Amino acid sequence: MKKRTKSADGSKERSSRRVSGYTGLYALFRKEMADQLRSRRFLLLLLLIGATSIASLYGAVTSLLEAESTSDYMFLELYTTSGNSIPSFMYFVALLGPIVGLALGFDAINSERQSNTLNRLVAQPIYRDSIIIGKFLAGTAVIATVIYSMGILLGTVGVLTTGLKPDGEEIMRIFVFLTFTVIYIAFWLALSIFFSVVCRHSATSALTSIAVWIFFSIFMSLLATIIASAVYPIDTQYGMMFNQLKYYTLKQNLNRISPYYLYSEAVSTIMDPSVRSVNVVTTSQLVGAISGYLSFGQSLLLIWPHLVGLAAEMLVAFGCSYVGFMRQEIRTN
Repeated sequence: MKKRTKSADGSKERSSRRVSGYTGLYALFRKEMADQLRSRRFLLLLLLIGATSIASLYGAVTSLLEAESTSDYMFLELYTTSGNSIPSFMYFVALLGPIVGLALGFDAINSERQSNTLNRLVAQPIYRDSIIIGKFLAGTAVIATVIYSMGILLGTVGVLTTGLKPDGEEIMRIFVFLTFTVIYIAFWLALSIFFSVVCRHSATSALTSIAVWIFFSIFMSLLATIIASAVYPIDTQYGMMFNQLKYYTLKQNLNRISPYYLYSEAVSTIMDPSVRSVNVVTTSQLVGAISGYLSFGQSLLLIWPHLVGLAAEMLVAFGCSYVGFMRQEIRTN
């Protein structure tokens, strides 16, 4: 009887610790999210995204009215069509989305370390990993709120200005596009939190995060071209004949390491039903093919590996920041 009583008391103690841990995580999540929503940084980012969304919608509506498009998916073109000098909403998100993630996380840990509040936070009756998890979840929640709100607002204004009404398939495609966007920006949030953990100063973590963003957005494609040309040269007639397919395949696979390329290829496929393949297509494969649109399910099958790869990169980035934070020694400066 004594053993049973002791084990029962032990199980109650462990369950109470789990409850207190979850309670601390939720409290920290609410605090971090409230701090993010009330900060001037968030207001500036919201104004930036709002202004670019309105500009992209204006350019898309103007271009559609001038071109008199007869596509079966005209509502999707509100998100994908560029104006005369204004890029599309999809382009703006792919280019400026990482800035949102980097801005929300580049000083998540080192700012509290510099202000000597991190040791006080660790001293509270919460698990230490709740700090890093709470900051990441709060930032992701803010990103999801902004992206879904802007996507729905853009669609609503588009309906009111053009009179276009989306069908069920178009709504599902837009939902997948916005979900991809949230995961894409959450990757940059996790990466910025990682640099906030390993770098002591906020300026250093911000500059490092921006450098990684520039590399993946601009220089990764150049590096992939150099490596593919070295492995499968196509500068001669022999190379063009035998290495061209291998060259483009290797170049595409190397580019897919970049989250920017992975995201751009995925959302271009899901938002354009006429895209029937994401790989290199040979002339022999086009023989006998019937032109037409892919269904939502078929398009989703094409980009499913992209979703898994993008989510894996996000989890790896957050896992590195989690391990780095848990192994750090926190002391008063």
